[in-house]
Amino acid sequence: MQTLLLDSVAVDENARMDEVIDAVERAFAAYERGDVQMPAKSYIDLPEYNGDFRSMPAYLNADAWDAAGIKWVNVHPDNPHAHDLPTVMGIVIYSDPGTAFPLAIIDGTELTMKRTGAAAAVATDHLAVSDASSLGIIGAGTQAYTQLEAIATVRDIERVVIADLDEERVNRFIKTFEDDFQVMSGSPAEAARCDVLSTVTPVEEPIVDREMVGTYTHINAMGADAKEKQEIDEELLLDAKLIIDDYDQCTHSGEINVPWNKGYLTDKDIYAELGEIVIGSKPGRTTEDTVTVFDSTGLAIQDIATAHVVYEYAVKNNNGHPFDLLGLDK
Repeated sequence: MQTLLLDSVAVDENARMDEVIDAVERAFAAYERGDVQMPAKSYIDLPEYNGDFRSMPAYLNADAWDAAGIKWVNVHPDNPHAHDLPTVMGIVIYSDPGTAFPLAIIDGTELTMKRTGAAAAVATDHLAVSDASSLGIIGAGTQAYTQLEAIATVRDIERVVIADLDEERVNRFIKTFEDDFQVMSGSPAEAARCDVLSTVTPVEEPIVDREMVGTYTHINAMGADAKEKQEIDEELLLDAKLIIDDYDQCTHSGEINVPWNKGYLTDKDIYAELGEIVIGSKPGRTTEDTVTVFDSTGLAIQDIATAHVVYEYAVKNNNGHPFDLLGLDK
């Protein structure tokens, strides 16, 4: 039996965004129905290296398929300038739930980008105004690219405002998408006035407040993934219809973790988990809503759902690199 090795190029080739969005939405639904096993994300802190490791296992049964696996991922902010390596790297082991055979070893960095964009797209589809045509993105790093790719799959995006302190990164982003969208550089305030706003930064001080945001803007708060990170001002969080991906993760390390632990936010300020909206137990955007916020920490079920899509397409397209990991073919 062969295990499939799928590098970043193979992930990109096989992660059709419309299929990934559908799989991630089904994963949220399965989570809400209780058809998943997802132990809490565990951390290994490495202060001596200014970094950490995170392990994210999951099993899910979503309609006609089930899937299991684990993502092993790091965050080392010094990597780019000190070691010429990405800040975030990851590996996903995708396994057959019935036999535990490792079906694939998959690049988790590209996969994470795809599933993070897909999660924002699921939230945007349920929470943004139906005729949304403008997208603001604060942070022009790698995550910004799949935010646009995914959100443009669920809304007819025409105009994009990208904001970042690094002019070179902004120019690179504009050049990538200028043939398909009206893309322009702007301030965080200009980005925040768009119909949809995605924040993908590592900041620990809020960079978006209520006065900056459009009346009916939907915000995907994607950057906060550890304690003390915060992109959105607490007054805006209090004023908005607030949706989270997972209660434990969001209160521990999501966008709401700082105001939550200070007592500014409580249970009554959280409208729903996204899975509740996906399965229809609570409505998404209504005519009474103004600003909506989705606090995304990233769930292991999203990774494994995306791994399922990537693996199935790789097998169908006969690409990737099969090898005898367990030595069973000798």
